[in-house]
Amino acid sequence: MLAGSGWARDAGPAEPVAAPPALELGRTQQEIPLTLRSRFWLDERRLETPDSLETAGDSIPWAMRDAGYSYRLDDKVLWIQFDAHNRGQQRWFLEVGSSGVDRVQLFYRAANGQWVTQEAGDSKMVSEWPLPGRLPTFELAGPSEQPVRYWLRVEHERVDFASPLFVVDQATLLASREREQFLLGGYFSLALLIALVSAANAIAYRDRNFAAYAVYVFALACGQLAYLGVGAQHVWESWQHWNEMAAAVLPFISGAVALWFAKVVTEPARYSRALDLTVWALIAALLSAVALDAVLMSRRSILLVVALTAVALVVIAALIALVWIKGHDPHVRLIALGFLPVLVMAMFPVARAFNLIPISALTRYGVTIGAALEMPILFYALILRGSFRREAQARAAGLASNDTLTGLAHTRTLLERLEGSLARCATLKHTCAVLGVKIANYEAIIAEYGRDTAERALVVATSLLRNVVTDMDMAARVGDHQFALLLEGPATPQEAASRAQQLVASGLRNSPGLPPGLVLKLQVAVALLPDRDLGAEASLNWLIEAVNSAWPDARKLIRVLNF
Repeated sequence: MLAGSGWARDAGPAEPVAAPPALELGRTQQEIPLTLRSRFWLDERRLETPDSLETAGDSIPWAMRDAGYSYRLDDKVLWIQFDAHNRGQQRWFLEVGSSGVDRVQLFYRAANGQWVTQEAGDSKMVSEWPLPGRLPTFELAGPSEQPVRYWLRVEHERVDFASPLFVVDQATLLASREREQFLLGGYFSLALLIALVSAANAIAYRDRNFAAYAVYVFALACGQLAYLGVGAQHVWESWQHWNEMAAAVLPFISGAVALWFAKVVTEPARYSRALDLTVWALIAALLSAVALDAVLMSRRSILLVVALTAVALVVIAALIALVWIKGHDPHVRLIALGFLPVLVMAMFPVARAFNLIPISALTRYGVTIGAALEMPILFYALILRGSFRREAQARAAGLASNDTLTGLAHTRTLLERLEGSLARCATLKHTCAVLGVKIANYEAIIAEYGRDTAERALVVATSLLRNVVTDMDMAARVGDHQFALLLEGPATPQEAASRAQQLVASGLRNSPGLPPGLVLKLQVAVALLPDRDLGAEASLNWLIEAVNSAWPDARKLIRVLNF
């Protein structure tokens, strides 16, 4: 970090740096960085004006502004001086490369000798800036015969100023703004969509993981609104006091919410009560530090907030590592992968806040990039985890109506469905079909391979049944190794026979779930209902008796009962 010494008129002046050559505007370069093309000085008394600086000239100890410089401006003012010569008809602008600067003023003399003053920064509403936008931007003088000297005055408390400065032409500036509006619009639209869908999932499935994720995505988006200057431009543009403090409040609140979300997902209380309480204490400490900083508005208070945020990032990484090592969640690795982009990218702005690294695109936009990568990955991971847990809950809830081993419906459930189907057939004058299915070689499987293989054979048969039914049909287990398929009407003899043939043929193929060479010999009885005056139970018994009466070694595997 460079903290330039202030200049006092009664002190012997240091050797000043000569003014760099004037920028020649209108040539090939469309974006010109002011690094090594401008000089700076720190005014410790905050009393100087462009008039006094112009009068003092090179008696002020100007220093060359190099790449990577940062300036501690607490109770000081940074002056940056550069010359530019606009030889063409294009309009040129000076752009400050970061949002959140307290106050920036640009001074230069117009052709008539009068001072032109422009001001932007958090101290003014964006609508009052000379060129409203996300970043402070000032228009330079128009075409002139001689170079124009510019003075940039910067006030920025609590955090070192290190924003890059660029001189850009109008076309480049407009293209840059269009590009950033497109990218940021897509980013915040994605965040809003994921937050809303997560909230809907939380309400629909009563899933606290999705509820926490919706809050986290919303908080993260609000933090980025403040940090990137989009909020001041579009959301709270008329709330001047809030605009001055939002960038120091919302990003760190999102850090506390991120820690809370990690706690909800990883559930540290399962491993250690002390760890769970530690996480709660850190969340409370971070939120308290943010509130304290909003009151004190000092460098020490903001550094405390940044330090606690860094600790929160470490704790999040530790929680993810804990469940990775000790947890049994099959989706924890995908969740850890989702956290990784933000954890890595957040280290850059945190390190920059402690002046450990120079300002760069990663320090300015790292969290935004990480969040854009993180949001869809975490959303997908939570979808998988929620589906896995709901499937287990559904299986547990369905034990009263479904078979435990196969997951198919019980006989009672099938009979209720069949009664309704027969009533519809009578009303609409069409037929439905019922297939009775038996594993003819079931006893032989038990004798040769054992009970475990026989149970796997039942599961394989269940999979074959599911493959030949539609969403409107129903498959049920109605015996030890007997099944029934209800094909909702209108059903034709050809369709019923085709389903039976598909089922028999699929059973004769080798299955990876069974020992090599073992196939399922399925015998099928087919009937169209209603038949005579048989009700649901009588019709089902008729089919089961028919399929059970077939010889296990019978060559004909499909038996048609009434067509």
